[in-house]
Amino acid sequence: MTDDGNGRTTDGESSETRALSVSRVVEAPPERVYEAFLDPDELSEWMHPPGAACEVHHLEPETGGTYRITMLGERPDGTEYGHTYGGTFEELVPGERIVQTEVAESDESAAEVTLTVTFAAVPDGTEVTVTMEIPVEWPDDGIAGWEAALGNLAALLGGE
Repeated sequence: MTDDGNGRTTDGESSETRALSVSRVVEAPPERVYEAFLDPDELSEWMHPPGAACEVHHLEPETGGTYRITMLGERPDGTEYGHTYGGTFEELVPGERIVQTEVAESDESAAEVTLTVTFAAVPDGTEVTVTMEIPVEWPDDGIAGWEAALGNLAALLGGE
């Protein structure tokens, strides 16, 4: 992949992607925050924006393992939505990093996305950084959803 100087990256002849990141400090040690990303019960508690819910259908937390999740919620106009996606865990380094692919099961966003989540110890706990490699043409970059989800994660683990 190469950087075009405008924050976008390209991967040879394939479609263009852009890398976007969001970070949040969570008041818990890196190993504990890492676990919350791979525990289906905890994931369903925090991995959703306000007014939505997350259902974890399947999760194999091992390199090469797969997962499938549905987000259910209500749009600002009052209509309901369901967004199901899944993928594969490409790399799992306990307390340090998760790399996974993700593909939505809908026609509107069937491109593969790569998510890299890093966990860095900081004085107040763990800085969690989520980097998404998404298609350039996607109008919704997912940043707002990840900011909300990481806020939920911080609230869930902050009381420990």
